Amino acid sequence: MNYQAKNIRTFIGAKNYSESRAFYQELGFTEVVIADNMSLFKVNDTLAFYLQDYYAKKWCDNSMVFLEVDDVDTCYADLRALDLPSKYKNVKLSPIKDWDWGRECFLHDPSGILWHFGQFNPTI
Repeated sequence: MNYQAKNIRTFIGAKNYSESRAFYQELGFTEVVIADNMSLFKVNDTLAFYLQDYYAKKWCDNSMVFLEVDDVDTCYADLRALDLPSKYKNVKLSPIKDWDWGRECFLHDPSGILWHFGQFNPTI
């Protein structure tokens, strides 16, 4: 590359756009409305993703986003405390799994997008 990359963002779909917007707001993301059918959801000034009012089952069911966190135990406790599965249809939170590379927990959003919240081993 002859240029410096500054950021990378994914686009994800929403089966029910208003429900997904509420879900991500409750999850703690900050929404920046871009258009009637698209919003940017920010974790901070550099980490973000686009949510669009578009749904294709095969696409959403096969979409995954990995968010690296500094403490997966605290992250999982925070996710459990939100009790999102009782508030949103199809949302599932899975316990932390240990792998050779680190640890992670999983959260399915209302549209089927699989989120990985993970912490890498310091040696990797």
